[in-house]
Amino acid sequence: MTERILALVDGSGFSRSVCLHTAWIAQRLGLPVDLLHVLGRREAADRGDRSGALSLGARSALLEELASLDAQRARLAQAQGRAILDDAQAILASEGVEATPHLRQGDLIDTVAEIEPSVRALVVGKRGEAAGFASDHLGSNLERILRATTVPVFIATAGYRPVRKVLVAHDGGASSRVAIDRMAASPVFRNLAITLACAGSADEAGRKLERARGTLLAAGIEAETCVVPGEPEVALEAKIEAEGFDLLVMGAYGHSRIRSLIIGSTTTAMIRSCTIPTLVYR
Repeated sequence: MTERILALVDGSGFSRSVCLHTAWIAQRLGLPVDLLHVLGRREAADRGDRSGALSLGARSALLEELASLDAQRARLAQAQGRAILDDAQAILASEGVEATPHLRQGDLIDTVAEIEPSVRALVVGKRGEAAGFASDHLGSNLERILRATTVPVFIATAGYRPVRKVLVAHDGGASSRVAIDRMAASPVFRNLAITLACAGSADEAGRKLERARGTLLAAGIEAETCVVPGEPEVALEAKIEAEGFDLLVMGAYGHSRIRSLIIGSTTTAMIRSCTIPTLVYR
């Protein structure tokens, strides 16, 4: 089965960035792209009986009118979904990447889980169409995806810029080690400026960073290392802003902090506050 990049598009302000980052990843990996837009269950025609205690004639007329309205809403939702996919396909085509559109009905997570066995990586916007641009809000669908999926998730911010400088948040935990191993095996990170950063005491953090750096060097990927003082989410965010990184890479769960019920608490905080795209490994 051919591996693919799966991009989720919903017509929000993040969709263009999702498409451009997807094109960048697909070109580096040499993989095809699937575009997915999922219509929720509420967008299907709803033929439930909401007529209450109306008389027979009035009830029949009302049910006919409701059925007509539901069918119209369903047709409009289908048309909107196709338009969203057409726009996304055109953006990818402008970058020289062919993409296959898929319009599906049902639950987003169930749909992604069905497709996941053929997916190499998933690209999604930081927030969805209904969330606006509130900096303290993390899209509910994104949280569900991070809980459910086992593939790397690339979280696009609203704006796009080419990825040249990468900051890797590394704490030596299992998720961080997976991230380093996956980076070492991936063409995506070739010829990028990579910095490995760890919060903690200089000696302990230094040993973790050198092991990670050695793994990347063995794969032909150069990387710098640095130890940042203070809480990871604060220190790393400051470093990103000060030094102009284009991408943050991190594991879904931390090694030295209590896990939340959703994903690692540090990871959640970083995704919520970060102004650049984030690539999360499980």
